[in-house]
Amino acid sequence: MCVCCLLSSHHALCHTCLSDGLELRPKYNGILHCMTTVWKHEGLRGLYQGVTPNMWGAGASWGLYFFFYNAIKAYKKEGKLESLSATEHLVSAAEAGAMTLCITNPIWVTKTRLVLQYNAGVDPSKRQYKGMLDALKKIYKKEGIRGLYKGFVPGLFGTSHGALQFMAYEDLKLRYNKYRNRLSDTKLNTLEYIIMAAVSKICAVSATYPYQVVRARLQDQHNTYSGVFDVIRRTWRREGIHGFYKGIIPNVIRVTPACCITFVVYENVSSFLLSFRKENN
Repeated sequence: MCVCCLLSSHHALCHTCLSDGLELRPKYNGILHCMTTVWKHEGLRGLYQGVTPNMWGAGASWGLYFFFYNAIKAYKKEGKLESLSATEHLVSAAEAGAMTLCITNPIWVTKTRLVLQYNAGVDPSKRQYKGMLDALKKIYKKEGIRGLYKGFVPGLFGTSHGALQFMAYEDLKLRYNKYRNRLSDTKLNTLEYIIMAAVSKICAVSATYPYQVVRARLQDQHNTYSGVFDVIRRTWRREGIHGFYKGIIPNVIRVTPACCITFVVYENVSSFLLSFRKENN
C-alpha cells in the first residue's frame, strides 16, 4: 500500500492500490487514531480481536522457549566451570526460538487472521472466523498445513529477536554483577530484573522489528504474496523504510511491560524452586 493511502481517511485507497487488487482496509494515522476508529466501528469487541490465540500463543511460546533455552544452556554448560559466553547465549536462544516456532506458528497465523477481520465491522455473522478453533479448522481445510505455517520463514529469521534479547539480558546481568563485585549468578532484586528485561527487549525489538511486519503480511488473508522477497519488494516500493517499522511504537508499549513481568516471575520462581530443591536434597 502506498504512502498516500496510509495517510488518507479510514477507507480511502488511491487508484494505484486499487489497480493492484488490494481490498479496502482501515487506515490509521497513529495508535490513538487506531484505537478510536476501531472503537467507533467495531466497539469493545474490535479492540480484543485475536486475544484468545494471543494468550495461548504467548503462554505456550514463553513456556516452551524457557524450557528449550535452559535445556540447551545446561547441555552446553555441562562440565564447564565458567559462565557461557555471549555468543553461546545467542546461539542457545536462537535454537530455542526455532524449536518453539515449529510448535506455535499455527497459533500466530490464527491470531493474525482474527485481528484482520475488518470487513465484517460490528456484525459477527459476517466474520470469516468465529474464533481460534474455527480459524484453525478453516485454514487447515482450505489451505492445508502450508496455510498454518505461513510466515514460518520470516519467523525463523525472527528467532534473532529472542536470541538478541536473551544475549543482551544475560550479558547485562553478568556486567552488572561484575560492576557490583558480586558472583555472576547472584540473584538481583525485582527492580533490577525489570530494568534488564526492559532494556534487552527494546534493543531486540528495534533491531528485528521488520521481520514481524513481513510475517504478518504473509499471514494476512486479504493479500496474496508469492513469498518473503515479494513482501519485501512490494513494501519497499509502496512505503519505503517506514513500512517495515509500521506499528513499532504500540508494539514496544505492548510487549515491554509483558516481558518485564515474565522475566521477573521467571527469575523469582526459578530461584524459589532451586532453593526448595536444595532444601529437600
